[in-house]
Amino acid sequence: MSSTTYQIPKVQKAAVVPSVGGTLEIRDNHPVKQPSELLPGECLVKLDCTGVCHTDLHAAKNDWPVPAKTPLVGGHEGVGIVVAIGEHTQDSPVKLGDRVGIKWLAYSCLDCEPCRKGLEQVCYHGQYSGFTVDGTFSQYVVSWTSHVTPIPEGLASTEAASILCAGVTVYRAIKYSNTKIGDWIVLPGAGGGLGHLAVQYAAAMGLRVLAIDTGSEKRDLVMKLGAEKWIDFKETKNLVEDIKAATDGFGPHAAVVTAANSEAFEEAIDYLRPGGTLMVVGLPGHGKLAADIFYTVTKSINILGSYVGNRQDAREALDIAARGKAHCVYAVKPLSALQETYEGLAKGTVVGRVVLNMQE
Repeated sequence: MSSTTYQIPKVQKAAVVPSVGGTLEIRDNHPVKQPSELLPGECLVKLDCTGVCHTDLHAAKNDWPVPAKTPLVGGHEGVGIVVAIGEHTQDSPVKLGDRVGIKWLAYSCLDCEPCRKGLEQVCYHGQYSGFTVDGTFSQYVVSWTSHVTPIPEGLASTEAASILCAGVTVYRAIKYSNTKIGDWIVLPGAGGGLGHLAVQYAAAMGLRVLAIDTGSEKRDLVMKLGAEKWIDFKETKNLVEDIKAATDGFGPHAAVVTAANSEAFEEAIDYLRPGGTLMVVGLPGHGKLAADIFYTVTKSINILGSYVGNRQDAREALDIAARGKAHCVYAVKPLSALQETYEGLAKGTVVGRVVLNMQE
């Protein structure tokens, strides 16, 4: 199939990192893959908007142990319209004009052992938007029809964008945190892009939320979104003891740590109550998890890594948001604001999320 309805330009606006350590460039002449060039199973999506994630900053800086491809078009939280589908595509789950999302997991084989066990996000043959393949910091992006995510009606594209990564990531982490209704969950970085969504998903699941962050703006935000208690990590003299005191004196049942520093993970072993679960979510560029073995054993602590989510997790997270149980707090900016957004993410000054308008 090919597009007979949509006019596809030859070039587009895109944010490109030309080489390892290179300076981000906004280009007006980045090529657009034409409908005739699409492989069977591929589709071309015209993007309305895209979220900006801390992962995009890591990819641009190339400071992870696994290098990103270059030249690189980053981004993995895009929402747009399907404007072309590759010829000879059979049983496509999407059609021209469908509103879909482009997320971190761009492709999984669906047949290796991780895929068969519901861990397609760690597929042996996986491809990742804005990291191993070009992502959503462009006006058009190519994806696989099997891996774009339908966006529910009633959910704005600008809000759905950040749900596709930030929302899915924290939703899955909470989902597998071994918690039940009425349990305490602590969320370091609660006022950030992932954290403020985690507050809402946790509250929607019936959990009692202790939010950790700093500053009155973030405090007011998370309390409004459903947190029961708040601790400012810059004001406390003993964070571990204050967390225990705030959670019945025993500590929380789970911690979902989205921070990008090792200390936040290490502290969780100390403040979690016996049988508690540490969900390791944040991805520091370089960091080690130093868990006290004695107390990890004697407190029967669970340590689980949680990496984004699979296609089902994405649909569930979007559905919860579409029903009004989770809202993304975001600011809309042009693509030209991407570099300043990176700087804000690096400093930790971004409240909520930044969404880029890709049609300006």
